[in-house]
Amino acid sequence: MPCRMIDAPALPPDEKAAGFFGRRKGKRLRDEQAGRMEGILPALKLDVSAPLDPAALFPAATECWLEIGFGGGEHLAHMAATHPHAGIIGCEPFVNGVAKLLAEVEARGLTNVRVHDGNASDVLAKLPPASLARVYLLYPDPWPKRKQRKRRFVSDKSLKAIARVLKPGGIFRFASDIDEYCGWVLQRIARSADFVWTAETAADWTTPYEGWPGTRYEAKAIREGRVPSYLTFVRV
Repeated sequence: MPCRMIDAPALPPDEKAAGFFGRRKGKRLRDEQAGRMEGILPALKLDVSAPLDPAALFPAATECWLEIGFGGGEHLAHMAATHPHAGIIGCEPFVNGVAKLLAEVEARGLTNVRVHDGNASDVLAKLPPASLARVYLLYPDPWPKRKQRKRRFVSDKSLKAIARVLKPGGIFRFASDIDEYCGWVLQRIARSADFVWTAETAADWTTPYEGWPGTRYEAKAIREGRVPSYLTFVRV
């Protein structure tokens, strides 16, 4: 049977976070990157000032997925290329990460990707209920200091927002190399009525997801001796 309980340290309330990300921009964009930001992004960028309609965004798709904080876009581009039936919305406020994803979109000729270059909470608020089949949150910033933890994306409030947009039986996947953050997430899942953790054995959360392409953050973690966890939760 799916697991729902885990021993985790008591942590302070995390419901008052106003923002979840740090830098908006890193190194100066190269000319070709800047060109893609001007030439490709406008056609892919979501308008979050109005309700979002996945069927209108992806007329040819049979389901819609969301990736929160796609980093350099390695995972999102791979999933879009290998699952053409799915329309994938990617959220990433870091400009350099968006530029990297646009390079993949151009190189692979991807037509099933849309982008929000801001806070994923904006997208969650505008999506219809039960409109997504999957949500990914992979290697998010752990905000390790106690005073920073309110900035972590996963909270009781954000889990409610994710549950609202996931279809019954929909999947929420969270991967991280930070054990304490995994415990943080599992503690909140355990007290949620909306999700169950699917793990039955240790191998279920230490084995990468099927078809997993890896990410540069994961590669760095492994080089530095940290062991990633791959958590899967189902909307009930």
